[in-house]
Amino acid sequence: MNKPSVISFKVSENTAKMMEEELSWCMRPTTPQYARFQAKDGDTVITLYESGKVVFQGKDADIASDFWIATEKLNNKNLEVKDSSTNTKKSDIYVDPKIYNSSSIGSDEVGTGDFFGPMVVTASYVDKSNISKLEKLGVKDSKKMTDEKILEVIPELIKFIPYSSVVLSNKEYNERYQSGNNMNALKAILHNKVLMDMKNKTEKYDYIVVDEFAKPKTYFGYLAKSNNVCKDITFMTKGEDKCLSVACSSLISRYLFIKEMDKLSSELGMVLPKGASDAVDKVGIQIVNKYGFDKLNEIAKMNFKNVDKIKDSI
Repeated sequence: MNKPSVISFKVSENTAKMMEEELSWCMRPTTPQYARFQAKDGDTVITLYESGKVVFQGKDADIASDFWIATEKLNNKNLEVKDSSTNTKKSDIYVDPKIYNSSSIGSDEVGTGDFFGPMVVTASYVDKSNISKLEKLGVKDSKKMTDEKILEVIPELIKFIPYSSVVLSNKEYNERYQSGNNMNALKAILHNKVLMDMKNKTEKYDYIVVDEFAKPKTYFGYLAKSNNVCKDITFMTKGEDKCLSVACSSLISRYLFIKEMDKLSSELGMVLPKGASDAVDKVGIQIVNKYGFDKLNEIAKMNFKNVDKIKDSI
């Protein structure tokens, strides 16, 4: 049984508004003093205070908080996250050598916290014979890689690492979101797609690892209507730090995301910023003024609060 934990950190106004949107379905009718809202998602209680501090409490707090930590880090790379139940930082991570040194299929995604650009999900296969080669390329410390380094390393990496990726445009993302698929449901569907693809192509593996964004019961619930479901999965929080196939998938997804962002920027004649900051709003206004809202619907995630700010400024 998981030990309950309390994860806390401060978020920007952009992230706070995204949280209000995404968690509106599970908000409680009353809130503690000085809180903007309180929600209960599964076994986790989430409280956002007027100060910008957000607190996740419960046995699944680490999982529930991961997406929002990643979202906030797009705008604040020095974000400090505390786990007050253990008096440690979330960066204290145990790596299981049995999994790390295995042959594995792993999946991860990028683009979920970015207003512009697609959602990219990748599964890759790492044979244990390639572990030392990947470490020399810097994959073990994938979080330390800049976009420039990723553009340099990944063309070399994909020469010997088999992978399967799905690039979901924001036009399709918006259509699916409006049809009732929330962000995590879309992630589950796309993870399953690339995992099944790699599983069918790979004869020998020890583990299939997913960078955990939802508890297994919830994850498989999203796939209830799917015909082919990859079920022999090991779910891991911070999987990119513990499993090289997940790290490879994270980097390949990022590489494809960067390429797509560069392509969109070139087509529009302006640089599209990553994340969901005020800089994003300014570019969004320029796009609407030049191309109209239909163009924004093609290249932006329209459920983000940035849309309201752009509309208010037009």
